[in-house]
Amino acid sequence: MTQHLMVRRAALIIGAALLGIYFLFASFSQMPLTPMKVKYYSQVNDVMQPYMAQNWMLFAPDPLSDERGILSRARCADGAVTDFYDVTGPHVRKVQGDRFFPPRINRLVSGAVMQLDSSDPVLQRLRDTEKEAKKKQLPLLPYEKTSREQAERFLSRYSLTQMPGVCAGRPAAVQVRVYVHELPPWSQRKNESAKGSTKYQDLSWREVGTLT
Repeated sequence: MTQHLMVRRAALIIGAALLGIYFLFASFSQMPLTPMKVKYYSQVNDVMQPYMAQNWMLFAPDPLSDERGILSRARCADGAVTDFYDVTGPHVRKVQGDRFFPPRINRLVSGAVMQLDSSDPVLQRLRDTEKEAKKKQLPLLPYEKTSREQAERFLSRYSLTQMPGVCAGRPAAVQVRVYVHELPPWSQRKNESAKGSTKYQDLSWREVGTLT
């Protein structure tokens, strides 16, 4: 009975210690931007956000002014490259076809797309000021590079799940194209010919073996 009690107490102490460390990491990740945070953020981020950044961007804090999505294509083992596949479109159509219980899977894509260029508000204001002054902009900090890398890996892995039959089910590499369609301004809402503008960027090819 005494041994059982000691084991129980040891488990509680270890659990409390691990929980305390986790709360310490959580507090560190939410603290204002400081030199210490810049130095150690990557290590803390690996624990707090091992797969993708968790932020408010998934909940659309601002009214939508653009449409964001991804296309993807694969490179087969023989070197052949497929056409781009519309990854986002089918999920958008499902949402539009079910107003009561629409699927939310597309929010994963839109959140990851926004994560590609997300930054600390202070750093973003600094870069905007440098851009207006035509000065050399501050390069991406380590934790920003980590956040972008996580977003790119997620989009690449997700795209593979949406192309199950490509390259006979054995693609060698995948590439994601991110597009942002700027919606026409409100003043043009009654103009049926207004289409807005579309910008896109091609992410780097990713070997399938590195995504598993």
